[in-house]
Amino acid sequence: MGKNMIEKGYDPLDIEQKWYRQSLEQGFFRAEDKSEKKPYAIVIPPPNVTGMLHMGHALNNTIQDIMTRFKRMQGYNALWMPGTDHAGIATQNVVEQELAKQGRTRHDLGRDKFVEKVWEWKKKYGGIILNQLQKLGCSCDWDRERFTMDDGLSRAVREVFVRLYNDGLIYQGDYIVNWCPRCHTAISDLEVEYTEERGGLWHIRYEFADGNGEIVVATTRPETMLGDTAVAVNPGDERYKAMVGKEVILPLMNKKIPIIADDYVSPEFGSGAVKITPSCDPNDFEMAHRHNIEIIIIMDGSAVINENGGPYQGQDRYEARQNVIEDLKKGGYLVKEESYTHNVGRCYRCKTIIEPAVSKQWFVKVKPLARVASSAVVKGKTKIVPTMWEGTYFDWMDNIRDWCISRQIWWGHRIPVWYCDECNEIIVSSEDPTHCTNCQGDTLRQDEDVLDTWFSSALWPFSTLGWPDKTEALETFYPTSLLVTGFDILFFWVARMMMMGLYAMKDVPFTHVYLHALVRDEHGDKMSKSKGNIIDPLEMIDKYGADAFRYTLTAFTAQGRDVKMSEERIQGYRFFVNKIWNAARFCFMNLHDYPAEGVTPAPEDYSIGDRWIRDRLNQIIKETVASFDEYRFNDAASKLYHFVWHEFCDWYLELIKPMLYGSGSHAGRRAAQHTLVTVLKTVVQLLHPIMPFVTEEIWSMLPNTEGSIVISSFPEENESLRNDDAVTQMKMIQDVIACIRNIRGEMNIAPSKKLNVLLSAPDNDAMEVLNDGKDYILDMANLSNLSLEKDVREEQKHAATGIAGSVKVFVLLEGMIDIAAERSRLDRELAKVNKDLDVVSRKLANQDFREKASGTVIEKEMKKSKDLKEKCCILENALKRLDEIEG
Repeated sequence: MGKNMIEKGYDPLDIEQKWYRQSLEQGFFRAEDKSEKKPYAIVIPPPNVTGMLHMGHALNNTIQDIMTRFKRMQGYNALWMPGTDHAGIATQNVVEQELAKQGRTRHDLGRDKFVEKVWEWKKKYGGIILNQLQKLGCSCDWDRERFTMDDGLSRAVREVFVRLYNDGLIYQGDYIVNWCPRCHTAISDLEVEYTEERGGLWHIRYEFADGNGEIVVATTRPETMLGDTAVAVNPGDERYKAMVGKEVILPLMNKKIPIIADDYVSPEFGSGAVKITPSCDPNDFEMAHRHNIEIIIIMDGSAVINENGGPYQGQDRYEARQNVIEDLKKGGYLVKEESYTHNVGRCYRCKTIIEPAVSKQWFVKVKPLARVASSAVVKGKTKIVPTMWEGTYFDWMDNIRDWCISRQIWWGHRIPVWYCDECNEIIVSSEDPTHCTNCQGDTLRQDEDVLDTWFSSALWPFSTLGWPDKTEALETFYPTSLLVTGFDILFFWVARMMMMGLYAMKDVPFTHVYLHALVRDEHGDKMSKSKGNIIDPLEMIDKYGADAFRYTLTAFTAQGRDVKMSEERIQGYRFFVNKIWNAARFCFMNLHDYPAEGVTPAPEDYSIGDRWIRDRLNQIIKETVASFDEYRFNDAASKLYHFVWHEFCDWYLELIKPMLYGSGSHAGRRAAQHTLVTVLKTVVQLLHPIMPFVTEEIWSMLPNTEGSIVISSFPEENESLRNDDAVTQMKMIQDVIACIRNIRGEMNIAPSKKLNVLLSAPDNDAMEVLNDGKDYILDMANLSNLSLEKDVREEQKHAATGIAGSVKVFVLLEGMIDIAAERSRLDRELAKVNKDLDVVSRKLANQDFREKASGTVIEKEMKKSKDLKEKCCILENALKRLDEIEG
């Protein structure tokens, strides 16, 4: 019998806390550095230390937990490495905002004191998101928690930097970078978010220096003309060929600049002539180097015009723009102004418009690294799932630009470069030098910049395992087995980990990458505070339980498709948790006389229903394992849902009730009990990776289970359970029951009213199956009488006829219904449905409605139309049945 009495209702909160706490105390989530078991490793995409759990985190970590629990149960030495990222700019901004509330800035504190303040903040708030992941049920090896600025990881960062520098793959140079005037730092190309915005295009007249004519240039940023050092045209543009080599006078600044020819210029843009400002545009910067043109910097780090901007010095870039436009008008230089839509780059962190700026920065020469990383995917050493992302990965790698890794902030890994004030020697070292290696002087200054956060994140798969030391963990778990992350950081992070892993470890960092889509609302819209459609994961867990929440995420996680989430869907899977719980209650209530040591029924003691559900169980084991192994998480969830709800609960539990309630033999009852325990035990194991808590609670009360479900063996396909005959036989029985139920529904006969049914079997084999399943049909179709005959050809009077596969079904209705009254009811209902359908059809045919209504509203009306058509069809079929009965 069951180990404990099961409560009537399932209360997630207490149960989740109880079992998670026990798993931690018993060390079930720990992996071993040395083990006979085959290793399986996942490193968590480290959330920002500033972060709070959002839907993206919930999806990402649910998938990782499914795979970790699944592999752990399959007998792997499963490691899921947790940790957080120091998130340079984001964390510094948060702490600066806290200081601002006190009327202070980081400069008031100074660098060292400010960094101390950030560490204090991290200590106080940095663990919040990891605690939230525990509430989700994440089975990480928490003893191994890492932080990207831990001593060990910082050592790895320095070591990689020095090696790359010594190999000529890191260099410093003056280059044009993406500069955020708000964050006061350079950011990489990937950290710039582009949006299409409406702006202006100004056409400006530049007069020739010799006074003979003019050339008109077009620009979207007239304030940058203060730093113009040339005008460029396309060499093939016949309009301007004769002008190349001449000089023009730069309006407002009154200085001569040349006209040059360059293939980059598009003859179709504006007037076909463009101003060249090398300090304010990356393409102009490249052109300046090609033509040896002067570069004049006109803005400071806050995007304020500097001393090179003449009378506009001290003005913000947008203030300067307005003043420049006014002065161009006054001087007669502005030819025209027109509206223009173009892409505007903004800082991914603070959304400030980026200012291209020339400055001295550190770069990684990535093309050699990218070639190796591309080759690894081509050769299949790392597989990207879904494969559609491979093309995107290759395109980016083929067109990759050097990576700017220096940031002008204070929080992060300080660049391990020192400058000697005595001899100007540059010292690059993994250890803090005490003296200059060239002149032995001891006046050294460390580079003020810190490294891009993504630099340390790129080392995450091996730095967390102890590299550069040759640790047992590194030897056992590298390369890791799987990386789960959003497609939106394929370039930010995945590609860079590939490059750094292959460079430092000479092997890929992971053998599989699963890229999931974004979580959106039920209509497919992006979640945002402004739209008011954000779903809080913690609120959902508190309201419906972690199991229901996790199952919802899993059920809607199809490869390559965004996850459409709503609270209603989460509530729906809470009902599924209740269904499982009630099935377990039914099981335990019928095991009061079941031997504690279990039983082994003889094959002949199993009923058709027993043999059928055992076959279906074997099939769902096979399908679940395949779905998890192939990262088809939604398939696993939907197939398990169907098996549990429909095949196990709706069919099998109903089939065996008479046997359990004493209408069969003792041996048959034992076989049913044994089957019930076997199926329930296996089901909770199959569900456990997705639903860890309710499954653990049920497992703990099942007979003949030892230890935690967390470390139990995942079910394996068992050919002895396969029974094709039972499946075929049950299909016939189920079809007959479904047919009788459909006729009952169409004829509006109450479920409680017993029916009289005749079945016509086509042959002796079918007769035998129907005879064996007679008790099932009588009980589940609620019949008073069931007659079986072979090959009935004549029509039955006052009977509704149906076809169930090869079996004819006659529901004898004499005295069961008032045909005239039923016809009148159906006619009235059909008229109403047709009227409603006409209204919806007219609405959908109305062009004005289709143009003005939202996609969601149109979709809703189309569904209403479909439902009404189906209802109309059902009612018409019911009327036809009445005609047949009267026939």
